[in-house]
Amino acid sequence: MSKKDKKEDIEKEQLESVQNETETVEAEAQQSEEQSLEEKLQNELKQEKDKFLRLFAEFENYKRRTSKERIELFKTANEDVMKALLPVLDDFDRAYAEISKTKEKDLLKGVELISNKLKSTLEQKGLAPIKIKSGDVFNADNHEAITQIPAPSEDLKGKIIDVVEKGYTLGDKIIRFPKVVIGQ
Repeated sequence: MSKKDKKEDIEKEQLESVQNETETVEAEAQQSEEQSLEEKLQNELKQEKDKFLRLFAEFENYKRRTSKERIELFKTANEDVMKALLPVLDDFDRAYAEISKTKEKDLLKGVELISNKLKSTLEQKGLAPIKIKSGDVFNADNHEAITQIPAPSEDLKGKIIDVVEKGYTLGDKIIRFPKVVIGQ
């Protein structure tokens, strides 16, 4: 073999080697592009799933909140009507107290029937009187003090002495606080 042939063989080998390397690099580049494209698509899919889950959770919270608000609205929808009827209940109580002092039992029975019917109807709609009595501990969150008087005894200091006006609740909400006199 001549030098020329050897040179050509070496050049061919080098050329084949370079071509093989080029093909290998290109194949690796294509494979890495496919992997990066796949990774990119997987990341986008994860982000979209996360967005969907957050949106779904937000929608569930919205449904729960509006449902709760609607229930609260139905519970207290009659609040204005109930507040308007409270003075009527007070008047019935005062009339009953005055008529019970007289000897007219038929009139007393009539007022009592009407009063009981009105009270039971309002109770069916969720109205309930707040039960307090003399000697209960005064709580500023649940009672409205209209005045303080000297306590008749030491054990009544800071406690309710008299209830001037009944309080009422509609469901769990207080619509009128009881007005009380407390001892000092």
